[in-house]
Parts: sequence; structure tokens; C-alpha cells
Amino acid sequence: MKGIILAGGLGTRLHPLTKITNKHLLPVHNQPMIYYPIQTLINAGIEDIMIVTGGNSAGDFLKLLGNGKEFGLKHLNYTYQEGEGGIADALSLVEHFAEDEPICVVLGDNIIEKNIRAAADEYRNQGKGAKIMLKEVHDPQRFGVPELDGTRVLKIEEKPIEPKSNYAVIGIYFYDATVFDVIRTLVPSGRGELEITDVNNHYIKRGEMTWNELDGWWTDAGTFDSLLRASNLVAETGANNL
Repeated sequence: MKGIILAGGLGTRLHPLTKITNKHLLPVHNQPMIYYPIQTLINAGIEDIMIVTGGNSAGDFLKLLGNGKEFGLKHLNYTYQEGEGGIADALSLVEHFAEDEPICVVLGDNIIEKNIRAAADEYRNQGKGAKIMLKEVHDPQRFGVPELDGTRVLKIEEKPIEPKSNYAVIGIYFYDATVFDVIRTLVPSGRGELEITDVNNHYIKRGEMTWNELDGWWTDAGTFDSLLRASNLVAETGANNL
């Protein structure tokens, strides 16, 4: 399985900080934000990793991370996303890297307390389709929300006014090689982006979607409030063995 970290975008919700650097290079407690998704993948037994970045500070990732030696990696791969076409658009750029292998996709501003090794192993045994990670939250209307029937996912709604569950779809996804065929069928949403929720609903319709609940805390770090929360959580409890 190969690992993909999506670290593009303009980070406009964090202006003026992101006027001078990429969001994913900002500090979360005592480490750059990008360190955490890298460690998430390594803890899941994934060491062949590509980072999708963008904006004016893309070269700074290479300065900071180099070939990944600090993480015990032999090399890191990089590619560049022009503009903001959405998560699925960014994912389309890694097809050549995936080489028909399954992939684990982590959003670059997602920080978790523990690890996803059990879910990754389950997906390896699953052999096809997709798997999403869910976490129960107090404000699901801010996220993609699954409608569940026992262990089955019936549908995912993006930022629903009346959520069908208290779970949020967090930014960690597992896909087989057909994900790139799915992306090619997508049309931009009302905000002009190719939506990852549409990708996930495609797998659900095919009956090829499973889910795991994340153990430990999770937060994104894409706003000032969540960036502060992430730093405090890491300071108090640690994250990803960093």
C-alpha cells in the first residue's frame, strides 16, 4: 500500500499566516504540521509516500523534509497541484505513483492521537473497494456525515443541516486502484471542486465501502481555533509517537 498526503490549497482561513507559507508548514506545538500525517502513514506500515502540495511555498517542503531521512524513510515523493480543484482533483495527480496499488490518503492538516494500523491491516485483507475512518463529534454538521445501518454505510452527506448520525468522516481514506476511474467521472460541485464525498458515495453505491472508528482524539488544524486546539492536544497528550 502506498501513502498519499494532500498538502496543497491556499489556506485562506489562516490568513495572514498563510500569505507567507503553506498551511501545512505551520507549527503544531513543537513540530511542523506536515510531520503528523507522515508519522500516521509510517505507523500504519506505509513507507512509500507522496506529498501533493501547491501554492508559492511548495519548495519549502523539500527544504524541510528532504528525502524523509529524519523519519527513517529512504525517499519521499512530491507532486504539485495548480490552484484549488478539491481533494479528488489533488488525488488524481498521484495515479502514476500509485501504480495500481491500494492507497491510504491522509489530509495534511489531520492530526490524530494514536494510529490507524488496525484499519490499514483490515483494508489490506479487504482486498478491494474503499474504507473510511469515522469519529463521533459534537458538531457533525461541520463535516461529511455518514448515514449508517449497523456496519453498513448507506450514504455520506456533506455538511448536512440535519445530520443522520453523530459521526464525522475524518480525512483518512483507503482506496483501491479504481479510485482514479471514479474521479474521471466526477463533475465539479457548486464550489467548483471535485469532491471526495462524491468519490466515497460512488464506492457506497457499489457496495464496496467499509468503515472503522478512530481510536483516540482527532482534529484538523485548518482554522485558528482548530490549530490552537491541535497544539494544546499534542502538548497535553502527545500524538503519533512524535
